[in-house]
Parts: sequence; structure tokens; C-alpha cells
Amino acid sequence: MDEEQLLLATATAHPAEVEQMRWLTADDLTLPLHAGLWRCLTSLSRRAAPVDPVTVLWEAQRNGLLTAGAEPADIISLLTAGAGSPQYWGERILQRALLATAHETGRRIEAYTDDPATTPYQLVTGSRRALADLNALRTRWHHSTSPTPPSSRPPRPQLSAPPRAGPPRTAMATSRIPR
Repeated sequence: MDEEQLLLATATAHPAEVEQMRWLTADDLTLPLHAGLWRCLTSLSRRAAPVDPVTVLWEAQRNGLLTAGAEPADIISLLTAGAGSPQYWGERILQRALLATAHETGRRIEAYTDDPATTPYQLVTGSRRALADLNALRTRWHHSTSPTPPSSRPPRPQLSAPPRAGPPRTAMATSRIPR
């Protein structure tokens, strides 16, 4: 069974975990139907609506996902045959998306270097843009696989400002001249 199908089925069975998986987006899934079903699952979860195969199917139909190739019975069976944890399958999908994006980034940079008309400035600028996309996905990967969620990390210690150089501050009595 495909990782995306297992993610959708386990997320339907364990909707409480979907809310904790904000690092996974529909763009990380390869099939448009699976991406649309993930959007439906996350939407239902964020609205605190009940999540079950029939409700997800209703949401998919409401969003226009049911086309000639997607039969309701197939979607129901896709959403009910899950095993494992949604977190596990989400991490696997995100890892696959990260590897695919790294490969595509390398190809984009290679295309810049292979073109003799590309100036050094264009090479640097284009490469930085390509690497920015990869870095954004890498950041989401880091958040998904970090051992402690960001909300439970201890706050950073506040550093006090260094002492100011200059004349010493003295308390001078200020007198006002009456008008």
C-alpha cells in the first residue's frame, strides 16, 4: 500500500494527531486526490468536526474532489485501511518530498551552470532562490523530526545588556526656577 494512502487512513482513524502535524502540507503529497483528501482531513480537524471516512468523503465531494476517476467506494476503502501512526507516515512523505526537492534544486542549479549565457550574478541569484525553497522544506522536516515540540522547549535565557561606557550616572538635584 502507498505511504500516502496509509497516511490518509491512519489520519482518519486518529484525527487528534492531525492537528499536531502542521508541518505536513498538501503540496508534499504526490497525487492530487491524496493532496485534496489531506486538505479535507486537516480542515475537518481544525474545525473540530467529527472525522470519519464518510465525513471526509462528504468534505471531498463538497470541495469538488470526486471526479470521474474517483469513486466514493474507492475513497471509503482508501480511508479505512490504515496501520501505524499518522506521524510516522507523514514523516516518510515529508522525507520523500525533501529528497525530491533536493534533486530538483540540484537540477535547477545545474541548468544555470550549463547555460553559457548565465552571468555569475544570475547564477548566484537563481541558486539562492532554488536553495530557499529547499531550506523551507528542510525546516519543516526538522520540526517534524525534532524530539520535543517547539511549544515545550524551555525559553531562551534573557541576556542583560552590557554595562554602558561613559561618564558615571549621578543623581543630580534639579532645581526649577519659578516663573
